[in-house]
Amino acid sequence: MIERGAFITLEGIEGAGKSTCMALVSRRLREAGRAPLETREPGGTPLGEALRELLLGHRHDGMATDTELLLMFAARAEHLQQKILPALEGGRWVLCDRFTDATYAYQGGGRGIEHERIGVLEQWVQRGLKPDLTLLLDLPPEVGLERAGRRSAPDRFEKEQRPFFERVRQAYLDLAAAEPGRFRVIDAARPLEEVERQVSGAVREFVAAWN
Repeated sequence: MIERGAFITLEGIEGAGKSTCMALVSRRLREAGRAPLETREPGGTPLGEALRELLLGHRHDGMATDTELLLMFAARAEHLQQKILPALEGGRWVLCDRFTDATYAYQGGGRGIEHERIGVLEQWVQRGLKPDLTLLLDLPPEVGLERAGRRSAPDRFEKEQRPFFERVRQAYLDLAAAEPGRFRVIDAARPLEEVERQVSGAVREFVAAWN
């Protein structure tokens, strides 16, 4: 019988350093003999990437919050069926930049959609599937937005004001407090070497426990 693969996600507000940490986690997993499938949300499939462009681009500024939520889960449903579930069921580990915790943080905390409504879609689309490990890269919004501003032109979410990201950050921290067995909160405001030590330690601990 093939062992189910582990599902690891990275979360955090803009500028938290997810791209850098994705590369680090992937490297640590490969060193442990667990070469992961790397993917992202929204996106991960041709349809998902097309929806990502709609969600992050500026052609539809002012999009209704319900529309935004449903598009997120439409992309996720395709992502799960075409990519994530086949990999996990085939024994491969999956490393994903954002997943449903981001929906609770951005559409829930940021936009104000009730968690119960998000939960209905989560159960319908995921049928109980959750990540096995979530690394939450936490830092103050002003630090993250300043970093993100140096990186590229702001997308539709990055144009939101600081109070929006304060709500997003708090929603993430509330999720982590509610599921301490799944989350590892990383202090992403620290110097890069310290952040990498925190991330590497969390990954080593998880791999050892999984084995």
